[in-house]
Amino acid sequence: MLSAESLKRIDREIAKYPVDRKQSAVMSALAIAQEEKGWLANETMNFVAEYLGMPPIAVYEVATFYNMYNLEPAGKYKITICTNLPCALSGSNDSAKYIKQKLGIEFNQTTPDGKFTLKEGECFGACGDAPVLLVNNKRMCSFMSEEMIDRLLEELGE
Repeated sequence: MLSAESLKRIDREIAKYPVDRKQSAVMSALAIAQEEKGWLANETMNFVAEYLGMPPIAVYEVATFYNMYNLEPAGKYKITICTNLPCALSGSNDSAKYIKQKLGIEFNQTTPDGKFTLKEGECFGACGDAPVLLVNNKRMCSFMSEEMIDRLLEELGE
């Protein structure tokens, strides 16, 4: 189900916890599985559950609670914009509207070429940098004006 390299990485995460607490590595294991597979199909989550010795429902609960996990295929670049109140008051709704217009998609959609998926996110803990967005759950972009969005999309190969 997962490559030997991914399993080795998961084992390194498991080793950070007491032997009887390997399920504590579930978030890391899901991130590693998603990195390899691109998204988390039920079969992948079931495999992670079995590997960690926990009920599949417990893995599903984690995967559905956090928006960093893709439960369906996503574009090459997943752009998640924070629309919580502090960010909204600082222009994130306008930034979201601009990105939607530029990409021709709505939240939870992927461009026809499969390059971009747009998601609405909860607080990223950077309210003072609003509007804030994440690219592929790893790169945080702050103060995303229309000009900054244009630059980002150009860099990503719009």
